[in-house]
Amino acid sequence: MAPEPDDPAGVWNDALHAATLFAADPHGLGGIVLRAGAGPVRDLWLDHLRDRLTGPVRRMPPGIADDRLIGGLDLPATLRAGRPVIQRGLLAEADGGVVVVPMAERLERGTVARLAGTLDTGMLALERDGLAARLPARFGLVLLDEGQEDETVAEALADRLALRIDLSGVSLRDARTAPSHTARGADAAAGPPAPDATATLCAVAEAFGIASLRAPLLALRIARLVAGEAGRDEPSETDLIEAARLVLAPRATRLPAPPQPAEPEPADPPPPEPQPPQDADRPPEDAPERADATPKEADETVLDAVRAALPKDLLARLLAGGPPLRAGAAGRMGSASASPLTGRPVGSRPGDPRRGRLDLIATLRAAAPWQRLRRGEADPRRVLVTPEDFRIRRLKQRSETTTIFCVDASGSAALERLAEAKGAVELLLAEAYVRRDRIALVAFRGARAETVLPPTRSLVRAKRVLAGLPGGGGTPLAAGLDTAAALALAIRRAGGSPVIVLLTDGRANVARSGLGGRALAGEEALAAARVLRVQALPILVIDTGVRHDGARGLAEAAQGRYCPLPHADAGSVSAAVRAATA
Repeated sequence: MAPEPDDPAGVWNDALHAATLFAADPHGLGGIVLRAGAGPVRDLWLDHLRDRLTGPVRRMPPGIADDRLIGGLDLPATLRAGRPVIQRGLLAEADGGVVVVPMAERLERGTVARLAGTLDTGMLALERDGLAARLPARFGLVLLDEGQEDETVAEALADRLALRIDLSGVSLRDARTAPSHTARGADAAAGPPAPDATATLCAVAEAFGIASLRAPLLALRIARLVAGEAGRDEPSETDLIEAARLVLAPRATRLPAPPQPAEPEPADPPPPEPQPPQDADRPPEDAPERADATPKEADETVLDAVRAALPKDLLARLLAGGPPLRAGAAGRMGSASASPLTGRPVGSRPGDPRRGRLDLIATLRAAAPWQRLRRGEADPRRVLVTPEDFRIRRLKQRSETTTIFCVDASGSAALERLAEAKGAVELLLAEAYVRRDRIALVAFRGARAETVLPPTRSLVRAKRVLAGLPGGGGTPLAAGLDTAAALALAIRRAGGSPVIVLLTDGRANVARSGLGGRALAGEEALAAARVLRVQALPILVIDTGVRHDGARGLAEAAQGRYCPLPHADAGSVSAAVRAATA
C-alpha cells in the first residue's frame, strides 16, 4: 500500500528506502535531490545513508573553487620538484563514493556543468594550468535543496539523478516514531515478472508529461534493485509500482488524462461464414494478440499508484513551472555583469595587471610548469615569471532587475486584468527590497500606450498611481509592446536587467496609426514581438483569454515564456512572475 503524500511516516519510510537503494549503486542511480532545511531530520537521514555506503563521502563546500573541485597544479609540490605535479580535486577523491552538496539550489552554472559532465562519463577531464589528464570519478550526488519557494536545483543536474525526496513536512518525532523500514518488495506478493517493464515505465512517464528519457531508464534501474532486495531476477508489477512512485511521481508535469468511458457493446453479429481450414499450428490472421492485454492492465495499475503518490503541491508547481527568463544565474538579486575593478571574483584570465587586479596565485600556477626550461643551473632566482604568465581577476557585480508589466487595459475584461496586474505589482513590490528589484507598469488601451508607473521600489507610490488607472476601449497591442521595449532598452543601457511581463488575450484590433482592423493590428503586434526577439529582451506572456491562439503566437514570435492563466488572480500572476524571473 503506497503512503499518502501528506503522511509523514510514509514519507520518512520512502526516504529511508531511497537511501538504501541509492547506497547499492550510487553512480548508476546518479543521486538524490533531498529537499529539507538544515536540522536533525536531515542529519538523521544522512546518518542512515552513511551507514550503508561503502565508498568515500565528500562534502562540497559552497562556492568551491575550480582548483579544489576538479584539481589542478599542486603549486608547492611543483616548485619543490621542478616538474608539474597534479593535485586531485574533490570529484576525483570521491571516486567510488558520494558527494554531498549543500545549498544545491545556488550552484553556479559552471559548477552544474562540471558535475553533470562528470556524472555522464564517470571520468574527470583535467585540462588546466598546462596539464591534461583523465581521472576516474564515478560517484553519486546528494543535492541538499534548502531553497525557499521558487528556488530549486538546476534541472540539468536534477534530471540525471534518479530520486527526489521532500522531508520538509517531516518532524523529528515523525522520524523517530515511524515504523522500522523494511524493503517493500520483500514482503509483497511476488507475482509473475512484468511482461515489458521498459514499455510500461515509458507509457507512465508519457502520461504524466515527463519528457526526459532518463526518467524511465532510472526507474527501471530502481525496479531491478527493488526486485533484487526480494531475491527476484526480474522486476514484477509490484517492483514497477515502487520504482514509478519513487522516480516518476516527483517528476510529473501534468495530470494524466481521465480514462475513456467504455464503448457500448455492439449488437450480436451475424453468423460467421464458413472459413477454409487453417493450419493448427498457425493462429488465425485476425486473432487479437493477447500479449497486449497484460501490459495495458499493468500500465493502468502503475498509473493509479503514481497518481496516488503525486506531490500535494503539484498544481501550484505546474502553474509557476518552466525555465527562467533571466540570462544570468545570479540568484534572486539580478543577473551578473562583468566589471574590471569591482565585484565578486569568479576566476582569472590572461591580461595586463595595469588594467585589472593581479591574481598572484593564478600567475604562479601559470609560471610553475616552465621553470626548468627558463632557469639555468646557476640562476639563483627561485621563480621566473614572464608577461605571458600574468593573470588578472575576473570580477562580476550584481545588476538590478526591473520587471515591466505591460497590461492590456482594453475591452470588457479590462477591469479584471487591471485588478490582477495591480495586485501582482503590490505583491512583488512588497518583496522588492529583499530581491533588489524594481517594478514598472505600461498600460495600453484605446489608441495609445503609456508608462503609468516608472521603475520604482516604492509600494506607496505604486498604490497611489494605480488607484485611478482607467480601462476600456480598443487593443493597441503593438503600441504597448513598443512602449515596453523602449523602456526595457533604456533600463538595459543604464546597466539594469529588464524583464517584460505581458498580460493580454492577444486579440489586437488597433494599429499603430490608431485605425481599427484586426488583420493589420495583428500583423503589427507580431512584428513588435519579433523586435523583442531581435533585441534579446526576455518576455513572459500571461494569456488571460479563453482562446489560446493570439497570445501563444506572440510568445513564439518573441521567443518568450508562455503561461495560460484565463482565471488568474494577483497571487497566481505574481507566482508565475517570480518563477519566470528567479
